Amino acid sequence: LRVSLPCSHAKEILHCLKEKYFKELQNLEVDGQKVEMPQSLSWYPEELAWHTNLSRKILRKSPQLEKFHQFLVSETECGNISRQEAVSMIPPLLLNVNPHHKILDMCAAPGSKTAQLIEMLHADMNVSFPKGFVIANDVDNKRCYLLVHQAKRLNSPCIMVVNHDASSIPNLQIDVDGRKEVLFYDRILCDVPCSGDGTMRKNIDVWKKWTTQNSLQLHGLQLRIATRGVEQLAEGGRMVYSTCSLNPIENEAVIASLLEKSQGALELADVSSELPGLKRMPGITKWKVMLKDGQWFEEWKDVPSNRQTQIRPTMFPVKDEEKLKAMNLERCLRILPHHQNTGGFFVAVLIKKSPMPWNKRQPKVHQKLPQRTGDTEVTAANSDNNSECITEEPTLAENEESKTMQELQNSDTEQSKKEGVCGPPPSKKMKLFGFKEDPFVFLPEDDPLFLPIQKFYALDPSFPKMNLLTRTQEGKKRQLYMVSKELRNVLLNNSEKMKVINTGIKVWSRNSDGEQFGCAFRLAQEGIYTLYPFLHARIISVCIEDVKILLTQENPFLSKFSSETQKKVKDMAMGSIVLKYDPDPEKPDDLQCPIVLCGWQGKTSLRAFVPKNERLHYLRMMGVEVFKAKRKEEESESKTEEEVQHRLAQTEEGMDVEDKEHDLVTKMEAEIGEESSHSPVESSAMEVENKIEDLDQSSKNANSHVSQESKDADTSNVKD
Repeated sequence: LRVSLPCSHAKEILHCLKEKYFKELQNLEVDGQKVEMPQSLSWYPEELAWHTNLSRKILRKSPQLEKFHQFLVSETECGNISRQEAVSMIPPLLLNVNPHHKILDMCAAPGSKTAQLIEMLHADMNVSFPKGFVIANDVDNKRCYLLVHQAKRLNSPCIMVVNHDASSIPNLQIDVDGRKEVLFYDRILCDVPCSGDGTMRKNIDVWKKWTTQNSLQLHGLQLRIATRGVEQLAEGGRMVYSTCSLNPIENEAVIASLLEKSQGALELADVSSELPGLKRMPGITKWKVMLKDGQWFEEWKDVPSNRQTQIRPTMFPVKDEEKLKAMNLERCLRILPHHQNTGGFFVAVLIKKSPMPWNKRQPKVHQKLPQRTGDTEVTAANSDNNSECITEEPTLAENEESKTMQELQNSDTEQSKKEGVCGPPPSKKMKLFGFKEDPFVFLPEDDPLFLPIQKFYALDPSFPKMNLLTRTQEGKKRQLYMVSKELRNVLLNNSEKMKVINTGIKVWSRNSDGEQFGCAFRLAQEGIYTLYPFLHARIISVCIEDVKILLTQENPFLSKFSSETQKKVKDMAMGSIVLKYDPDPEKPDDLQCPIVLCGWQGKTSLRAFVPKNERLHYLRMMGVEVFKAKRKEEESESKTEEEVQHRLAQTEEGMDVEDKEHDLVTKMEAEIGEESSHSPVESSAMEVENKIEDLDQSSKNANSHVSQESKDADTSNVKD
């Protein structure tokens, strides 16, 4: 498990783990066996990664470990902890990411490495919008939603999830001082599909299904993906190629072939001094190729002609000793399972010194910008079939057949660009890649929707309102999302060729009750840390006792709060507010990191709109005991209360059913063997004071605010 670094409470979480949960595991016996103490990974910076030998079954089922398990599930859901294979943490660390880097993750699902990259972008918690961004891609449409779920826990405006074949991911363009330029990435993570033979300690299927044929079939795809990656890498940029396999045909053979055809444009970086403490083996320079029937081949010339479709020349080691020496294949990293109790893993770090030899000329896209819809449509349709993005003219038959259609689309495209609408790519591609996504519509500069928000929250003049977007073109806008300036640039210039699954962080939700108080939009907790630096009104400073009341009671009366808080609230109009706790250095026993909560001020009460797991997190950090053991005899009695809490949580989160991937994610986590982050976590700290009747009414009110598109999503079971 890994503690998320940009989390403002990272030190507190680490302290809580070491001093509370790990200490409770000391001298503990489960089923007659002594529980081993978790160990920190010596090579991971700042003691932020830990390893435990506890099996998933024991962790889930053992009553003695229930408290620790609930902590892990709850903090994972909040994005403060990630559970991840230890060796899988290595590639992002070797990328050496800085907050200004443009990053591409080519085969990103299920998203644990992507989460690491996002954390590195937000290394400075005081910067709301880092200049860099992460574009996370996966070819599998369903797994993209799992990727969205992982990324959303981190609440970043700098992540975009896209759905493409990595071996032919299109060249994107960005606007640089009014000029269109091809986007090259500073860092690329190329964690390719592989046979997975390095996972045989945990993956039983490998023993049943493994054959030498697996790697022979994957080699070509791996080489194409890696080639496409280095084409899109900026000069001086770094690409990490990795697999969870130890087969040289999937590893050194791919790297050697890439280096050979790069003609000196690429070099393997020497990372022997990085990650001290990590036990590693050097890359190998000699290997043989074997067929399924057990035949071995040392050279390409030995392969019979009837086998030359299965075995390719790029699978063999380089024979020229000088060339081989210049490649420095020993700079690759091989992580062997028995060296430090991990999975098997291969990593190679490549640096691009000059353009690839076949890319010396500027790409055609750079010269011929897709202004005519005919061109852009064909570019989009062909970008997934060619490793180089080449603009082709449509055939005569196609022209005659779809002339009217193109004219219609042409006018639509021009209009969309004017309105800041980033629609999905052509419908033909949609059938290939699954579900149709809602468009991304940026708010126009003169949108009347924004003025009441600006006035109500006294937004700073520096607030980047051009970066606000919605997911609906028509009707009432229900949610407002925000992206960084750089991602806005990418979105606006590439909507025809790129299938975007998700981007942006929710900052405001419509609440019709707020209209009578001057603003129809309330603040959303997931975007509050991004938004807070720009707010100059509706902020109430609260003490730690007030925070405890807000988090443990559902709708507390104002009389329960400190006199200072009551005074501040008295002079403030009803509606959405920010509740800010600043630590007092003179009280070292109190929580020493700031907390920002979204809330609602009523006539006689004050409440916090914070998701359940986040509430539990803050309470833990303040030393409040939130654990409640589950007892079978209590299950039926507590069922009603759980339903109430569930409906309450929906109300608190503004009934944001616009995010359609939730159910799919839960199923998929089970499919890939990940532990579901939706395990029930009960809390004795949660006191629901409202009567069920009141809650029913508030649920009805909240339901009336659900957008039409959300209702459509609910009635359609296609995505679920």
